[in-house]
Amino acid sequence: MLDRDQLETFATVAEQHSFERAATVLNITRGAVSQRVKALEESLAIVLLLRDKPVMPTAAGEALLRHVKALRLLEASSLRELGVSADADRPVPLAIAVNADSLATWFQPLLRELFARRLVALEVITDDQDHTSDRLQRGEVVGCISTDAKAASGFLSEPLGAMAYRCYATPGFIAEFLRGGLTVPNVLRAPAVLFNRKDALHDDFLHRKFGMRIDRYPRHYLPSPTALLDGIAMGAGYGLAPSIQAQALVQDGTLQELAPDDPVQVDLYWHHWETEPPIARDITAMIVGHAANCLIQPQASSGHPQSPSAPMPPVTANRAVPGHPVSAL
Repeated sequence: MLDRDQLETFATVAEQHSFERAATVLNITRGAVSQRVKALEESLAIVLLLRDKPVMPTAAGEALLRHVKALRLLEASSLRELGVSADADRPVPLAIAVNADSLATWFQPLLRELFARRLVALEVITDDQDHTSDRLQRGEVVGCISTDAKAASGFLSEPLGAMAYRCYATPGFIAEFLRGGLTVPNVLRAPAVLFNRKDALHDDFLHRKFGMRIDRYPRHYLPSPTALLDGIAMGAGYGLAPSIQAQALVQDGTLQELAPDDPVQVDLYWHHWETEPPIARDITAMIVGHAANCLIQPQASSGHPQSPSAPMPPVTANRAVPGHPVSAL
């Protein structure tokens, strides 16, 4: 039987990435923290933490951290069901990783439902696709949104559907820079609006449209879905935005679509622990169910997608959508 105090101390160090900060959180001395972690490692005969700056869990430590988090969630679920603790109704800390575009659009109603249920004290983490899966495997989150259909060992991948992106600009910007449409000469001089330097969605869109890589064009970086769309609506440049987010601006004439025959579809997946505590399992069910009503879904009978938008070809590029899972604790 593993010592619970030792487990919690280890988990706190892994979460805080520091023995000193863990001591502050636990209200014990730094020496006591070190002794508990060392005793746990000796009992398991394995190193759990890399003593570096920041302190990071080893592969074995990542597995144990997931165990501790699952234990916390299972205990909280049991106490809530039994109603025998003063903390039975206290929201359970739970972290999830969600890409920025989802968080700004279809995920909002789901957040309202989660908050209304008072089940969890939610931490939403946004991260780039190259880092979110790492968070999931390290045990920092219990689930994440990803563009990768394949789950890592010990996790499951649930298809959510696809987000539709289209290319937009203001009529004034089109008249100034894109009078002849999206041509290579025009693209090389027209400013584009991108999310950040890791945003590959725009480059992949141009590659698919012209059949070659184009990267020497002026660009603005606005690392917020709302700011990015606002920048396009201000006439700062042209760019790709979720169609569900830009729909109202298209309808009132603020924006025009530049490439109606070249939409982009990004498939999303929810990655989560294979063995989930009840609370985490409820979150998974809510996310998958909500996505089915908001995202483009494949139509099994015809092989064509069906959803709020017209079908469009899938791409693998993503904008701050972890190409590896986006996570949840």
